[in-house]
Amino acid sequence: MNGRIVSLQDWTRGRGSAAPVAPPSDGELLDGYSRAVVEAVERVGPAVVSVEVEMAGGTNRPGGRRRSPSPRPLTGSGSGFIFTPDGFVLTNSHVVHGARTIRVTLEDGRTRTAELVGEDPETDLAVLRIGVPDLQHAALGESRSLRVGQLVIAIGNPLGYQSTVTAGVVSAVGRSFRSVSGRLVENVIQTDAALNPGNSGGPLVNSRGEVVGVNTAVILPAQGICLAVAVDTARFVVGQLIKDGRVRRSYIGLAGQDIPLHPRTIRGHGLFTDSGVLVSGIVDDGPSARAGLREGDIVVGFAGSPISRTDDLHRLLTAERIGSNTPIDFLRRGERRSLAVVPAESAGSPDR
Repeated sequence: MNGRIVSLQDWTRGRGSAAPVAPPSDGELLDGYSRAVVEAVERVGPAVVSVEVEMAGGTNRPGGRRRSPSPRPLTGSGSGFIFTPDGFVLTNSHVVHGARTIRVTLEDGRTRTAELVGEDPETDLAVLRIGVPDLQHAALGESRSLRVGQLVIAIGNPLGYQSTVTAGVVSAVGRSFRSVSGRLVENVIQTDAALNPGNSGGPLVNSRGEVVGVNTAVILPAQGICLAVAVDTARFVVGQLIKDGRVRRSYIGLAGQDIPLHPRTIRGHGLFTDSGVLVSGIVDDGPSARAGLREGDIVVGFAGSPISRTDDLHRLLTAERIGSNTPIDFLRRGERRSLAVVPAESAGSPDR
């Protein structure tokens, strides 16, 4: 072989390769970051509103007795954002729950009385409507594609400071927290974008100016742990609230608590869970009572899925199961049994 040995560097140089491109400077990177935040805020900011509520007067004394109504009604505030041009506003349920009057202040200073279209305490979301046409509204993005470390921006009215912007990253996805009703809200976004009282109900936005979450909670006393309900959850809830004024769910009329199962019980019955739900109460003439469940039974399966905790039951008790025969597996005195229960429509009872 008579070929000449040439280094790869010489070979590429001889082929006229382009000079290496210098990486962007820190200043250029920071400028790009700033532009992303500014452009996102310019898209969404005009749709962010302040929500002021007035509650019925009166306070509770220790022991639960109620004083006579106060001459000064109780007030509260939060944030929200317009998501349709005809004036539908998304906010948190805990901001408007129990309000006698709700007033919304737009970015341009106009104030309007809002109608409560519906609320869902189970996910801490509520929809309002104001009678103003052709409003600038925020676009709903999607949360399923969020990645940890991604830039997000929170906009709201903390402590009365209107149109406040903070920025951070997605710290985690798939978190959960308990709503005021006790139900577990899942697929929650954790961020370090600073939130304060008054931010509740405001949008969490990506760098494209799309809403990816609804700011909801801060974990105290920790700093930098803030939570937002994912917009994919909000999109489903909003559709139900606009259509029916509430979110339809099923229930089977039992109260329960999570308990661990003995390894021998797990092996003996071939269970796919190491814990179950001990039935601690049955609603009289409710679906579980009619099916034959009793206090002391341990629920280990529902609708073909293993049950290890009460939250598993919550997740499976959807509107689609209302009126449908659904198998429920349980342990009674060491024996595994199965019955058919017919879930009824929930009226907001805390029982499952």
